[in-house]
Amino acid sequence: MKLFLTSSIGGSYVENGIRIPCALDGANHLVELIREYWPQDAKCLILSSDPDNKEMNDSFKTVFEEAFKISNFLILKMDICDRRNENSLADMIYNYNVLIFAGGHVPTQNQFFNRIHLKELMKRYEGIIIGISAGTMNCADVVYAQPELDGEAIDTQYQRYLDGLHLTNVNILPHFQEVRDFSVDGLRVLEDISIPDSKIRPFYALVDGAFIFVEENKSILYGEAYWIKDGTITKVCETDQSIIIL
Repeated sequence: MKLFLTSSIGGSYVENGIRIPCALDGANHLVELIREYWPQDAKCLILSSDPDNKEMNDSFKTVFEEAFKISNFLILKMDICDRRNENSLADMIYNYNVLIFAGGHVPTQNQFFNRIHLKELMKRYEGIIIGISAGTMNCADVVYAQPELDGEAIDTQYQRYLDGLHLTNVNILPHFQEVRDFSVDGLRVLEDISIPDSKIRPFYALVDGAFIFVEENKSILYGEAYWIKDGTITKVCETDQSIIIL
């Protein structure tokens, strides 16, 4: 199994409220590295972050199918797994050699992954996995679900730590260039929530374009990233650089 844990892979932009396909983000050699392992008979399955949002899921599939083609990746087919076909996932998942875990709301996707027993199915999967944002976060053994929607930061029942797919023991906070300025429920997401939470469980904060590549027991961090632990932030990698973290 080859695991790409990304903050964003590019592939689209918004113009007049419409999402337009474009090339994948090649920063920090991501596209080159994916291409190195890309199968000639690539059959891709996107795992949704919101299984009941059919319109969003179909749009995601259409946009990313075109984005990979624009970036000169040969794809035999690309499908989406959501509420419409989740009951047949166990029978079909091993027919795909590329899985893409979509970005979105972490707890919603986590509930979906648990309902379809994805963690158990992953134990026998041997292809490429590309996590995007929430999809990346849910790859961890213990998922850190940073509050992001109104009400979550002040909800005493909201769970910040969830059971994930157990594909890595690394926690990742994506879109760090934006998170620095986010607020929810009157709290600064970084200073008031995530930095204090790092005393419980540390994590890597990735700016878009940075990613972690996991192969067997080796994890390599590419691009600008920060290690947040015990309430402190340390810059550990720069753009166009890489370090071994595990």
